Amino acid sequence: MFRLLILAGLLVLPNGVRAAAACPPAALGTSRVLAVDAASTPRVGRKHFAATLSLQPKEVVLTFDDGPWPGTTPAVLAALRSECVKATFFVLGRNAIDHPEILRRELAEGHTVGHHTWSHPLLGRMAQSAAEAEIERGIAAVDRVLYGESGTAPVTPFFRFPGFASSPALLARRHIVVFGADLWASDWNPISPDAELRLVLHRLEQARGGIVLLHDTKRRTAAMLPAFLRTLKTRGFRVVHVVAAGQPSTR
Repeated sequence: MFRLLILAGLLVLPNGVRAAAACPPAALGTSRVLAVDAASTPRVGRKHFAATLSLQPKEVVLTFDDGPWPGTTPAVLAALRSECVKATFFVLGRNAIDHPEILRRELAEGHTVGHHTWSHPLLGRMAQSAAEAEIERGIAAVDRVLYGESGTAPVTPFFRFPGFASSPALLARRHIVVFGADLWASDWNPISPDAELRLVLHRLEQARGGIVLLHDTKRRTAAMLPAFLRTLKTRGFRVVHVVAAGQPSTR
């Protein structure tokens, strides 16, 4: 298992290489770190649940689903790195196994890695035993790639249901934060990057911030992300990095 450390302003990567942790003045940056615990915040995202994260007006939490994917996730990571922004990736177990180097890069660059099942079925339509097995297989795959562990208790206890098809019985006995979203970019639709940019900015202005759902598997999202991050800064939005309570951040 490896851990990321900040020592004397340097980011210590898993292979021992040190990189400067300073952020250029013109970059958007990450404004603060928010530790989230399932005991106090078990379900978040007003599109699906009654409550959301404790965010101030114009604070944004960036989340990406379904990766890692070689054709798009590296570009997403590059855009985030260029603006010194930390995000949360809800990862599929099968993609973690197929593309372990990209998943390890997400963690090495300071992002939070959560869970999104093994293969993205709609769990609410499955028998409970099959749904639980799908969740556990995905968690074990991701954590095995990142930490060399094969247990079913996630190192980072964040989970998002595919298609938001949640079932109250699933995860009921687990100490896991279930993420919905406050708004999304609708990037599953065949729209241009410019149209996606206009849409998500409009929704952010209406909501005054919140948990934003994007997909790092979509080329349109990877293409629009640099402009999106620059516009967040010019419009006064601030990015919040969520981590599990008790775990360090590499902000």
